[in-house]
Amino acid sequence: MNNIFFTSDHHFGHKGVIKHSKRPFQSVEEMNETMIQKWNEKVRKNDLVYHLGDIALMSPRKLEDILERLNGKIHLIKGNHDKLTQNCLERFEWIRDYHELKLPNPRSANNQLIILMHYPLMTWKGKYSGAYHFYGHSHGKLNSYNRKLALDVGVDCHDFYPLSYEEIQEKLNIITLI
Repeated sequence: MNNIFFTSDHHFGHKGVIKHSKRPFQSVEEMNETMIQKWNEKVRKNDLVYHLGDIALMSPRKLEDILERLNGKIHLIKGNHDKLTQNCLERFEWIRDYHELKLPNPRSANNQLIILMHYPLMTWKGKYSGAYHFYGHSHGKLNSYNRKLALDVGVDCHDFYPLSYEEIQEKLNIITLI
């Protein structure tokens, strides 16, 4: 079975995000190369990646080059900075504003419902029945108030790595025990 990863807010090519998010890079080129390397350290060719928006803010040609270097089959939930050209569209399995995903849950006989959206929600479908909500957009600046089953999967929160489904389950289990 292919591994499944979640991530968000790479902002490839976006110089302003270095200062805005206090990223530890001296240049856009250093940021881009570090994030490509960290992505490919974890994600293999046939793994599934759910990118929850704001993948880049750069010219379409440069973005095409970066997308070709990233491992995995990428599913994109659009963010507020995702203005993609036709040539970029072919690199994604699909592009949506919102997605409901069901994955096996080792702690239950039922599948786990996961709500995917770029923006963090205060409430979501299935929240009170144990559904997870994965989001980006906030660059780690939101507190976890009333979001015990929600997680910011943005790169600023996770040392610029995508998170595997297993890693997220461990994090959410820790969060719910606190």
